[in-house]
Amino acid sequence: MAMKTNYKKTAKEIKKYLKGVVSDGRYKHSIRTAKMCQKICKHFGMDADKGFLCGIAHDMCKKFSDSELLFLASVDQNEISSIEKEKPSLLHGRAAAVKIQQDFGVTDSDVVEAIATHTFGGTSLCDLAKALYIADKIEPGRDNVTRKYLHELFSMSLNKMALTVVTESVEYLTKKGKKINPVTLSFLEELKES
Repeated sequence: MAMKTNYKKTAKEIKKYLKGVVSDGRYKHSIRTAKMCQKICKHFGMDADKGFLCGIAHDMCKKFSDSELLFLASVDQNEISSIEKEKPSLLHGRAAAVKIQQDFGVTDSDVVEAIATHTFGGTSLCDLAKALYIADKIEPGRDNVTRKYLHELFSMSLNKMALTVVTESVEYLTKKGKKINPVTLSFLEELKES
């Protein structure tokens, strides 16, 4: 039971921290993402407090400078891709995963993985990481999100839900003429096979 209280307490601390470092719009997005991730976790029998924590923390480094993002992301010792080097703002999730460990003492590997991978997804992700990836894309503030759309998604398995959301994300980026991270394409392929 003590662990649950800890996730709630940490989420409160991060909420307070967020107020001072992100725009009002980003703060509201983070709250909606946290609530959606919590809902997805409850729906699939995962820890809802962990889900809320991931959602509230996922964008806490969004306004950091390129140099801060590059520095923090380098701490995780994973390679920084060419897409990330070209646009360091894409490292905000990896930076937030480092920050939640260093400044908020969160060591739960699923929480860290979820926050680090919420931008591009990844292969062999834990269910919490899939839940956060989905929540970030389907929180109610998004233009494409309707009651009917959410009802359809929540009738699917977690992997099918993730597949649907990743497919839509790739189609959207393709239509916009944006580069798609190979990690996202690998995530998509793995979900198609599952």
